[in-house]
Amino acid sequence: MKQVSELMNMKNRVALITGGAGHIGSAICDALAENGADIVIIDCNRDLCTEKCEQLTKDYGVTARPLVIDLASEMELRKVPETVLKQFGSLDVLVNCAALVGTSELNGWGVGFREQNANTWRLALEINLTAPFILTQVCSEALALSHRGSVINIASIYGINGPDMQLYEGTSLGNPAAYAASKGGLIQLTRWLATVLSPDVRVNAITLGGVYRGQPEQFHAKYIKKTPLQRMATEEDIKGAALFLASDLSAYVTGQNLVVDGGFTVW
Repeated sequence: MKQVSELMNMKNRVALITGGAGHIGSAICDALAENGADIVIIDCNRDLCTEKCEQLTKDYGVTARPLVIDLASEMELRKVPETVLKQFGSLDVLVNCAALVGTSELNGWGVGFREQNANTWRLALEINLTAPFILTQVCSEALALSHRGSVINIASIYGINGPDMQLYEGTSLGNPAAYAASKGGLIQLTRWLATVLSPDVRVNAITLGGVYRGQPEQFHAKYIKKTPLQRMATEEDIKGAALFLASDLSAYVTGQNLVVDGGFTVW
């Protein structure tokens, strides 16, 4: 029987992480690189993407490469596996992390339902749901050839729960319908893919609660009051969940939604 240290070892594995230069994606990159995985980061910000790759190489001695593409472009998405395989020769893990989130400054986003618009709705679904569908589809063959392929979709509590709009009163924060619908769709896509891609590729989701990033105090106080662990998440809180689902620690786990929310959805 393997020791836990062997099961969590990611050496000689390649992980592709969308949004890897962002807050959550960056923490996931660290978690996998710390345990030996080589990293490919997809992000729209070239400077941040390059900077993160340099940090991963310096801190963990792994190979990390930036891949700057538009996640709304199907043509660019379909070229991703060829690029990754040309650079690394294999692909073992895909993390669909990039998303338009509740703080995005888009027209018709952080506003009331009557002010939300179809163009922003379509863009959110394109980035949050369609891009993971396409990227998983085009990467599925390479992941299957790995014989330990794992897909991790980063979802949200608002994909499983309705929002309490009282949390947002008196702040500029919002909870758009498109975000909730896209994350709910991503969770169901996870279940669908887990059956279709089995037994060669495992597919799971991580549903995150709110992450603290200096939100208004009136929001913060009300949020933690509704959370059994009485705090919001930090980026560090996702690292263990990501490593678990990416590695052989979860070799017999697929089609699951791991909720990392401090108990927010337990009520």
